[in-house]
Amino acid sequence: MNLHLFSSPGERDDIRYIIDAANPYLADKPDAMVAYLPMASLYGEKWLELTQKYFDGLARVEMLNTEMMELPEMESILRRAALVYIPGGNTFLLNHRLHVSRLTPYLSKKVQAGLPLVAFSAGTILCGPNILTSNDLNAVETPHFDGLNVTPFNFYVHYAGDLERDNWLVDYHVFHDNPVIIMADGSHIKIEGRKTQLVVGDAWILRKGQEKEKIKPGALITI
Repeated sequence: MNLHLFSSPGERDDIRYIIDAANPYLADKPDAMVAYLPMASLYGEKWLELTQKYFDGLARVEMLNTEMMELPEMESILRRAALVYIPGGNTFLLNHRLHVSRLTPYLSKKVQAGLPLVAFSAGTILCGPNILTSNDLNAVETPHFDGLNVTPFNFYVHYAGDLERDNWLVDYHVFHDNPVIIMADGSHIKIEGRKTQLVVGDAWILRKGQEKEKIKPGALITI
């Protein structure tokens, strides 16, 4: 697997972190295509033009729309893609749309088979076993909480050192055993095969029954 997971996409409202992480998988590849999945937003289409602008000269962008496309069409885009990009928004809405459209198993299979994935915020949380550590509102009333399960870690993003959030995350371990990676904005988690490490930024790991531990950049993260 090749996953690049961020809390935030860049600086000053850009997506430079996303482009930098995607570049090695797209550079020098003629007609490379990025599968763009902005379904965490109610207004994903309005970001398409801006996303195409950022990827201009590197790859063309094809958007997946789980509510307007049939499953075979979406699977076809993923088969042809050099990389999948999942931006932020509402994690519950994103997960609901993927499950209702029945795209979740295929997307998970492709990522586990090596399709590079770059994501931030809701897209990062989606990669865990479940999305229960999202801070979003379940306004869509989804009954679907299983994530892509391509990593054993849950994720909490946009962390700002809030003690209330720390206590809230401890409560997660009353019902679940897997560790939670807590990411401040500007952090970058890279997963290559079975190896997980913090590339840059501030992040912590919270294991059941333990205090959260600061992760050192470059250090391997283990369960």
